[in-house]
Amino acid sequence: QVQLVESGGGLVQVGGSVRLSCVASGRSFSRYAMGWFRQAPGKEREFVAAITWSGGGTYYADSVKGRFTTSRDNAIMYLQMNSLKPEDTAVYYCAARGREYSGGSVSPNGYNYWGQGTQVTVSS
Repeated sequence: QVQLVESGGGLVQVGGSVRLSCVASGRSFSRYAMGWFRQAPGKEREFVAAITWSGGGTYYADSVKGRFTTSRDNAIMYLQMNSLKPEDTAVYYCAARGREYSGGSVSPNGYNYWGQGTQVTVSS
């Protein structure tokens, strides 16, 4: 059974940092591109970052570029979040694509597998 589990969320002050992890199991996710999305209350789920299956390519939303960094170690993906702002408050989800060796995608529709989400709250 395919499973993605996020961890590392919590309450952090403005300007602080937090590191999210996503552990993938149930198949060889080292061959699949993965991504991070977030959803704030009353808003649609939005793209945050993506990483290719090899880890050699990364993509970021303009709103987080220069502050967030995604990386992976085979089937574990990370999101290092620095210089956090109140508008970064959201539930963060990790996702994996359904086709081997595909590139990253900025659309939620490009992903077949999702974690349950982890809350990140940035307080001012």
